[in-house]
Amino acid sequence: MISGWEWAVIILVIVAILIWGPKKIPDLARAIGQARGEFERASKEYTTLPPKPAEATSDDMLIETARKLGISTEGKTKEQISQEIIEKAKPSTS
Repeated sequence: MISGWEWAVIILVIVAILIWGPKKIPDLARAIGQARGEFERASKEYTTLPPKPAEATSDDMLIETARKLGISTEGKTKEQISQEIIEKAKPSTS
C-alpha cells in the first residue's frame, strides 16, 4: 500500500510534468544535480582552507610597542615594561 509521503512524491512529479512538460524535467534534474555538485565542492573547499594566522597577543603587542619606543624588554616583567611605556609617553615638563 502507498503511504502518505509516497503520494506526495507522486503528486509532485505530476505537477512538475504539468508545469514544465516532460521535455523540461531532465533539464531541471540536471540543474539540480549541478547545483548540488557546486554546493559539495564549495563545502569541501571551505573545510580545507588554511587556518588564519594567529593574532598577536597583548604580550606581543606590549613588547613591540616597547621596542618601537626604544625601551629594552630583556629581564623585565610586563608591569615594568608597561610602566616604562607610560613614562616614555608622558609629555616632558621641561
